[in-house]
Amino acid sequence: MENGVNQVGKYQVLAQDIVRLVGGEDNVKTVFHCATRLRFKLKDEQKADAEALKQVDGVITVVKSGGQFQVVIGNHVGDVYNELNGIGQETSEETEKTSLFNRFIDTIAGIFTPILGPMAGSGLLKGLLALLVATGLLTPTMGTYIVLNATADALFYFLPVVLGHSAAKKFGGNPYIGMIIGGALVYPSIVALQASGESLTFLTIPVVLMSYASSVIPIILATLVSSKLEKFFNRHSHEAVKNFTTPMLVLMLVVPLTFLAIGPLATYASQGLAAGYSFLYNLSPVIAIAFIGAFWQIFVMFGLHWGLVPIIINNLSVNGFDTITVGVLMATFGQVGAVFAITLRAKDPKIKGLGTSSTIAGIFGITEPAMYGLTLPRKKPFIFGIIGGAVGGLVGGGLGTASYAMGGLGIFGVPVMIPQTGINLTFWGALIGLTVAALVAFGLTYFFARDKQQVTDEVPTISEQVGLPVLAPVKGQIISLEQVDDAVFSSGAMGKGLAIIPDEGIVYAPFDGEVVTVYPSKHAIGLRSDTGVEILVHIGLDTVQLNGQHFESFVESGQSIRVGDPLIRFDIEQIKQAGYDIITPVIVTNTASYLDVLPTYQGTVEPSRDVLRILV
Repeated sequence: MENGVNQVGKYQVLAQDIVRLVGGEDNVKTVFHCATRLRFKLKDEQKADAEALKQVDGVITVVKSGGQFQVVIGNHVGDVYNELNGIGQETSEETEKTSLFNRFIDTIAGIFTPILGPMAGSGLLKGLLALLVATGLLTPTMGTYIVLNATADALFYFLPVVLGHSAAKKFGGNPYIGMIIGGALVYPSIVALQASGESLTFLTIPVVLMSYASSVIPIILATLVSSKLEKFFNRHSHEAVKNFTTPMLVLMLVVPLTFLAIGPLATYASQGLAAGYSFLYNLSPVIAIAFIGAFWQIFVMFGLHWGLVPIIINNLSVNGFDTITVGVLMATFGQVGAVFAITLRAKDPKIKGLGTSSTIAGIFGITEPAMYGLTLPRKKPFIFGIIGGAVGGLVGGGLGTASYAMGGLGIFGVPVMIPQTGINLTFWGALIGLTVAALVAFGLTYFFARDKQQVTDEVPTISEQVGLPVLAPVKGQIISLEQVDDAVFSSGAMGKGLAIIPDEGIVYAPFDGEVVTVYPSKHAIGLRSDTGVEILVHIGLDTVQLNGQHFESFVESGQSIRVGDPLIRFDIEQIKQAGYDIITPVIVTNTASYLDVLPTYQGTVEPSRDVLRILV
């Protein structure tokens, strides 16, 4: 009992220290918590002392992201939260007000994230077709080309329909109403009238006919308006009829409004945006692409890259090509060169293993493992990667390289840089530029960034007969914790463990023990084994913002569990469609109590498989 009282007192003192160091009660607008962090909205972040907070016993680290001041506590964050005595506490993020910029970034991310994969795949197919035509294996008149070209071009042509769905979901409207609005914009008879130059009126009002195929801004604005109207009509309609009267009224109003006003104005804005970027690019293509090559990874760190995604798509729609993606390609291979140099110099097998996997992932466009796991913690390699990206951008810009479709990441982005006229110097600029970016970053890192973190001692091997076992709580593909796109998890600040990309939406008990905490949003669960091992299973990244949607818990805090008991069900596809990464970290939160925590398995795993051993 005395220990329990001391623990309560400890959390109370910690809560008081945190409130004091974030600027006091008067500086706190709102605060809520997820599985590991207190997420503050502060009136003035300048009043918060982040460095002092990091030194407080019980605080793991401090993260500033998405307009939030996040204090990472770990498994006992709920206990600390309970000691805040209601200061600025909210039960839902929906009640929080964020800055206009943060809301813009969040909106763009929510709209485009669900379609980036199919869009990259379609773009890659367009690049492959361009390569086949350039080599003479296909011609544009062949049936094979016509079918594959329709496949590759369908998403881009009907982009308003696809964006109508994802934008409506983001704005809280009916996705199918959004799709209908997008479909009206590219309806064949409307397209034919626009192509023929004929006039059209609606209630005697002239309609400005424009091409909306592949457009971005008009459908997003139209869907925003339709979502607002939908909520208005639902509030003022009878329950018995609103399911069909609301869609009818919304469509009757929004589609004509879009053709008469929203569409033309948004199209002019799109053309102005593209012209503005083209103006800057024409001033100096070399500097423009070098700037993107240098700063893209920094944009990614702060989530600012989402603001450039609609500009890229808009450039492709209006101009038929884009050059921002060239800088992205160079930035990617700058980090690849830096992390490969770290890998070659490393003596620690763990670093070599992480470096090898991060290099391969980087080649295919995923730089977060390299950046958060190796280059950024060492500072100089990250800077050298930036320099490499900038130099590669100078080369790409100087040779006039551009992309002609929304392609894949990394090396998969190269095929879409083949012009319709065939392979020429502008295409070779992509390959030369990425090679130069990687070589510059590699050379600088290899010769001027000696790794002070290297370990020369032999790393002990682990037998599955040694230590305390932890079984896989989720069925899926195991990856290293360093590859998780969240620095709090990937850095090991929360503790050691691994991560799983789930194939099945169920969390199972990984040992006999008890449930310590089921978080209100059900996106995470804390467990303690009968032998004292404490783990956190965190389903997805930032999924606390779903407020329990798509999650179902079968257990409650304090409940005993046996190996294999189902604990939480979650809907993988719905969570992905909502724009969240489904990767699931499995963290031993009391790592410091043990000699080591080591993984025992790689690849695809079943819930019954031993994946961690806790050395005591």
